[in-house]
Amino acid sequence: MSKLYRLLCQWAIVLLLVLSITACGSSLGEDVTTLTLSGWQSSPVEKQLLEQLLRDFEATHPHIKVKYEVITDQYSDVIKTRLIGDAAPDIFYLDTLEAPLLMHRGVLEPLDRYITPEFDLKDFQPAMLNAFKYKGQIYGLPKDFSTLALYYNTEFFREAGLSEPPKTWAQLQEYSEKLTVRRNRDRRIQRYGYGMVPELTRQAFVIRAFGGQFVDRKGFAAFAQPKALKGLTPVIEQYQQTRTAGIPSDTGASNVSEMFGQGKAAMVLDGNWAIPYLQETFPRVSFAIAPVPTINGKKGTMAFTVAYVMNKQSTHKQEAWELISYLTGKEGMKAWARGGLILPTRKSVLAELGYPNNPLYAPFVAGADYATLWQAGENLSLVTQNFNNQFLSALLGEQSLLEAMKKAQATANQEIKASLY
Repeated sequence: MSKLYRLLCQWAIVLLLVLSITACGSSLGEDVTTLTLSGWQSSPVEKQLLEQLLRDFEATHPHIKVKYEVITDQYSDVIKTRLIGDAAPDIFYLDTLEAPLLMHRGVLEPLDRYITPEFDLKDFQPAMLNAFKYKGQIYGLPKDFSTLALYYNTEFFREAGLSEPPKTWAQLQEYSEKLTVRRNRDRRIQRYGYGMVPELTRQAFVIRAFGGQFVDRKGFAAFAQPKALKGLTPVIEQYQQTRTAGIPSDTGASNVSEMFGQGKAAMVLDGNWAIPYLQETFPRVSFAIAPVPTINGKKGTMAFTVAYVMNKQSTHKQEAWELISYLTGKEGMKAWARGGLILPTRKSVLAELGYPNNPLYAPFVAGADYATLWQAGENLSLVTQNFNNQFLSALLGEQSLLEAMKKAQATANQEIKASLY
């Protein structure tokens, strides 16, 4: 009887402990909010940086857990589909290209009521912040930005007797002739003086330099107009006539960064994201960076930025704001930008990390003041797709530039009109 009594007491204690632990676990589960965050990954380093930031956030915000998802393919389409189906994440990346459409459709949560004076909104680069404003409200906070600048191989420059980078586009074309190498018997090009990308993201500022537009005020394609063609014509001529410019596929490279790193182009226009890539992948390549040469007497480059935005249907908006404000706050942004992969959109962080005084990064920072922002209404993706297809065709000599741009403009505008009904 005594032995049985002791056994029952032991089982009772165990049962009480189990119930106690279960109750505690249930309480913790109820107190912790899980947020979903979706984005893309430009490199494994970027993913590692963000995951570390999220761990730091969770450590200082124990009531919030973050489920981070990388969408590897068709990012914009996946997000739009989930928004329609009320299955979108609480927070997600939003590129300037897609921002006008989603802001107009009312699927994003306005952030104005969450922002306090202490958050220091004036610290952001104005152009980058304005990209996510619609009808006077803020719908996203830019996490970083990039511009384009001229990368040039200093060893190739010395061999060609060139002591400084080109200041104007005419000089760039002259330098390209000196830097292009044809050594085989068939005169095939082993190295191009200039490597370029035949896409609107890299040609839009060339169009603007001559007063042209790629999208008009009503959101329709406008790159077949005379002023736009004037900017694009020298690009075509350099590729077809002097043959001192090439595109990545001409050399078997997948992009201009690789083309440059492999020594198959002496100069390229690329973003600041290429700096760590070149340093890690091609450590023996000696390079320097300069501002984009002036075109038609005007400074020009492109600017790209991405924001964190909040899903309007999120059921955890206050917690979502805590995460957004942490990631785009001064300390969070400093940790995010320290790796050199991107530039911080906060002016104070940019200065504190020394980017304006760093010879490699200074041209990118300076370009933010006069860059063409990669944003132009709700239909830019349609405009871009049609431009890219036909411009490449013109570059390869399959049709004239005028024919190609007229065809691209007409098709883009037909598709835009069809989307309105």
